[in-house]
Amino acid sequence: MTLAGFPRIAVDPAICGGRPIVAGTRMPVSDILEMLVGGANVDEIVADFPYLSEDDARAALDYAASSGI
Repeated sequence: MTLAGFPRIAVDPAICGGRPIVAGTRMPVSDILEMLVGGANVDEIVADFPYLSEDDARAALDYAASSGI
């Protein structure tokens, strides 16, 4: 189920223990945040995970900023 206001972010208790993920993937928002904190930029993340788009990575960051994670 995608989250209200965040159509690219989903939560499903059967996937990744219910942690927020990029919709349609098993990529947790927290993993994207960890990569960004570790110094990766959005272009590098998309290159390493071709099933993600720049919009997916930015949506994860927007979700984290608004939810306080």
